[in-house]
Amino acid sequence: MRYGMVIDLKRCIACYACQVACKSENATPPGVLYAWAFRVERGEYPDTEQIYLPMLCNHCDEPSCVAVCPTGATYKREEDGIVVVDAEKCVGCRSCMTACPYHARYYLDQIRAYYPGQGLTPYEEVGYKKHSAGTVEKCNFCVDRVERGVEPACVSNCPAVARIFGDLDDPDSEVSKLVKRGHAFQLLVEMGTEPSVYYLPA
Repeated sequence: MRYGMVIDLKRCIACYACQVACKSENATPPGVLYAWAFRVERGEYPDTEQIYLPMLCNHCDEPSCVAVCPTGATYKREEDGIVVVDAEKCVGCRSCMTACPYHARYYLDQIRAYYPGQGLTPYEEVGYKKHSAGTVEKCNFCVDRVERGVEPACVSNCPAVARIFGDLDDPDSEVSKLVKRGHAFQLLVEMGTEPSVYYLPA
């Protein structure tokens, strides 16, 4: 089994629901986004258009971040291929951040409140228990949800159904069928990381 995602750029309406859902699910501090979207212009004036490129950790089959981690804090799960970070082993050296070609990692030097001087909100008090200052974090495909049989938050909250999640090794899964049609592409394939996130062209 190898979990992956297909993002249909024709369906993406740049509503940022994925980004908001991810932030809510993971209670990430200010400035930390596991999911985000780049706005890209293509074409030449006057025939131009804007497209949006949703980004997240690509959960690579050959992750460069795993190869450089000196403590084994970053590793790929054997059972499903999801790349995760063990905060208890992470020493905050940031080697993984340098190695990741997708810029999908964040170093938490401190965990700040959204409303300085007013203390933590009840939501922050609960959510911030997931985080450890001095460590690196990233998207983990909402592994807690996946283990319960629920899709990642960014997938289940996409109103345009632009994100499809499933087992790339299962030939009958929707993600596998979309990839095999031949139109899906990966980002930065020349890096040799074999990303598990694919895109359908706009």
